[in-house]
Amino acid sequence: MRFRFVEEHRSHFPVNRLCHVVGVSSRGLRAFRSRPASRRQRSDLVTLAHIKEQSRLSLGSYGRPRMTEELKEIGLNIGHRRVGRLMRQNGISVVRTRKHKVTTDSDHKFNIAPNLLDRDFMADQPNQKWAGDISYVWTREGWLYLAVILDLHSRRVIGWAVSNRMKRDLAIRALKMAIAFRAPPKSCIHHTDRGSQYCSHDYQKLLRQQGFKVSMSGKGNCYDNAVVETFFKTIKAELIWRRSWETRRQAEMAIFEYINGFYNPRRRHSALGWKSPVAFERKVA
Repeated sequence: MRFRFVEEHRSHFPVNRLCHVVGVSSRGLRAFRSRPASRRQRSDLVTLAHIKEQSRLSLGSYGRPRMTEELKEIGLNIGHRRVGRLMRQNGISVVRTRKHKVTTDSDHKFNIAPNLLDRDFMADQPNQKWAGDISYVWTREGWLYLAVILDLHSRRVIGWAVSNRMKRDLAIRALKMAIAFRAPPKSCIHHTDRGSQYCSHDYQKLLRQQGFKVSMSGKGNCYDNAVVETFFKTIKAELIWRRSWETRRQAEMAIFEYINGFYNPRRRHSALGWKSPVAFERKVA
């Protein structure tokens, strides 16, 4: 253990000083280095290789719990403490930062729907409850706005659209994509905040034509739409905040790849028993 301590801290302190502090000799350290790796050490190296690969595939977004579930999925029977130790020792961590911009304009004269959802985000089957919202991405060309529709049964993104302006057509395009993809029944609840994009006549007309039950959050209460808020926090932490975006088109392509290549088919959710949205829907079907 003392030799291992010296090896782990040699990049920060002189080796001779470390040997003196822990009470070992330089000759003993050289002998320790020349010994063949133990079975535990070889196993750690194999596990670490898998951790690095899964970290790459998850865009560096997996912490200890999701990483442990991913390793179990590929056949490694390993505990979360060991995963945490290997990630910590090798500098594998999740980096999160944040910016903020207000996107909800509730100062309008459109009609407001009641909160039918009432923070009940569980759904037994797909197309029982949908939720939508709008967020933003900063690029060197200016803001890019992102509208999404999620199926609350699986947290799957079923509709999305981007625009350089936060107008009602942005929200309508996301909704039309979701409708074309899912063809929901007339009993489906559609929940959003009170933003003017969602309260507009055109948006509400489309909802009525499709037979949705319209639900809206309380004024200024983000917890009433917590699942979509969590999605935006996730995509920003795992993709948006990790780099600078030169153009809106560059950010749009990255969002497309994240949603369709990672979030929907691969990303594990604790609320879904550590399954991805696609795998969860497949299990229910």
